[in-house]
Amino acid sequence: MEKTAIKYTPESIREFINHFQKSRILLTAFELDIFTYLEKTPRTSDAVAKRIKADSRATDRLMNAVCAIGFLEKREDKFYNTEEASTYFVKGKPGYMSGLMHTVNLWQTWSTLTQAVINGKTVSDRPKNIDNRENKWLEAFIEAMHYRAKKQATDIVAKIDLIGVNHVLDLGGGSGAFAMAFAKAGKDIRATVFDLHNVTPLTDKYIRQDKMTKQVNTVSGDYNTDLLPCGYDIVFISAVVHINSYNGNVKLIKRCAASLNPRGRIVIQDQVMDDDRINPAGGAIFALNMLVGTEEGDTYTEKEMCEWFEKAGLTFEKRIDVTMGNALMIARRSGQ
Repeated sequence: MEKTAIKYTPESIREFINHFQKSRILLTAFELDIFTYLEKTPRTSDAVAKRIKADSRATDRLMNAVCAIGFLEKREDKFYNTEEASTYFVKGKPGYMSGLMHTVNLWQTWSTLTQAVINGKTVSDRPKNIDNRENKWLEAFIEAMHYRAKKQATDIVAKIDLIGVNHVLDLGGGSGAFAMAFAKAGKDIRATVFDLHNVTPLTDKYIRQDKMTKQVNTVSGDYNTDLLPCGYDIVFISAVVHINSYNGNVKLIKRCAASLNPRGRIVIQDQVMDDDRINPAGGAIFALNMLVGTEEGDTYTEKEMCEWFEKAGLTFEKRIDVTMGNALMIARRSGQ
């Protein structure tokens, strides 16, 4: 079916391009934690400026702009959270969108897109490897991944055949949201999260919070260089392959295949691009996120992923489309 082209006018183009201004206004207010400070007691902009140690006039103009985009209200010179701001932007609330701090960090790397396209790779001056990132950045990143994963993990795991599955390796599993979903899906399933030495302490925290320490554990290491543990019925690889180059993923899938029991499966969850690399649209945009933020990352097609499986001696079984334009790509190891 032929897709209908998007029609733009000069007016709609200008509106589209200027959307970044509203986004930056909200992110700055979130970064400065203004909404949490206003939650219990409406305050003047002067009071907020003193609390966040910022310029009084500039804080006032920021808060007026937040009113204009609909996340604060102003009555008699005092500012109030809207219902949405109270629900999503106040620390400690169940709906708190803590992952937005990662978006704050992404703002910096996306600002380098023009130069990254010219150079062909990231020009960001931050450390390229996650194991060298500062704790504040890392905690925001893992929290963002957890916020997203915990909302979809149960439904995604339910799409995977778990008959005969006892041991799952969640490679680069971050917060352990998927590992815990696997463990909750079957009383006999044990899951291991394999991630970097500065990530697994954060993983352990999430596992303890969810009271899953008896079924989920962590192993620290670098999946590119360290020996992976063996004896798994499933190696689950979520939001990992887009960090690597094509050849890097060839090597990674071979390493993961060696961790499988006979007839074990590798399950990749990621953006899976059409051959034209335009759709899904989110994947086309995310490829640029990888360009500005990583040395060799990209989004990949189904054909490319099947090539990785073939080179690792695995048999591709099926693709299962899931949420947010992602898909599960499942391949099996031969053996009795």
